[in-house]
Amino acid sequence: MNPQPQILIVDDDEEITELLGEYLRRFNFVVHAAGDGAAMWAVLARHPVDLVVLDVMLPGTDGLQLSREIRQRSAIAVIILTARGNMYDRVMGLENGADDYVSKPFEPRELVARIHTVLRRTSGTADAGADLMRSDVVFFDGWVLHREERTLVSPAGLAVALSNAEFRLLSTFLQTPRRLFSRDQLVEQARGRSMEVFERSIDLLVSRLRQKLSDGPQARSMIKTVRGAGYMFTARSVQGRTAWAQ
Repeated sequence: MNPQPQILIVDDDEEITELLGEYLRRFNFVVHAAGDGAAMWAVLARHPVDLVVLDVMLPGTDGLQLSREIRQRSAIAVIILTARGNMYDRVMGLENGADDYVSKPFEPRELVARIHTVLRRTSGTADAGADLMRSDVVFFDGWVLHREERTLVSPAGLAVALSNAEFRLLSTFLQTPRRLFSRDQLVEQARGRSMEVFERSIDLLVSRLRQKLSDGPQARSMIKTVRGAGYMFTARSVQGRTAWAQ
């Protein structure tokens, strides 16, 4: 989780987002706002958001569908805002991947308490990713990455050579699988430092890595292109362990 947790408020009522944003900033949150699903995905592509506060009633795609799509693409925490007494929205929100819900109208202090609780509970996901990247060996969908030797072994047992940039890109994907990364974020990670963004260069790098991950039943869909937003690594199982445990 970021030192200053980043919160995205998705609500088409600008007055509510402004007032709520001002209140949350008092508690050391970095706050972003979006009025619909398209704006939400744009913010998520630009910023490392830790938690989304998502209203159910939105123009276009509703909050329940967006909650389901967020959970399919990433592990970002979600709190649903629903009308008081609407049990259907609350149940559907939780079933579609939301971590908690708050009924409207609500006290802002209650929302802050819920945000803190959810972030404490979900921060273990980020900690697990850090632990994974300290492992010497990482397993994912039949593949094996030996991090010390920077060696990738296919499900067929064949060694696959990786460039330094490809290794860093794969390590980034493995650290937080099913997270949506924008091209800007991947450039910084793959190159190891901030630099001017060349979208075509990162697209080519992803293409090369995708081609090298072409052995095995999950190869075609392991790196998913999210149109207009970036890329997501869709491995179903990622596990790590130290070399002595082999």
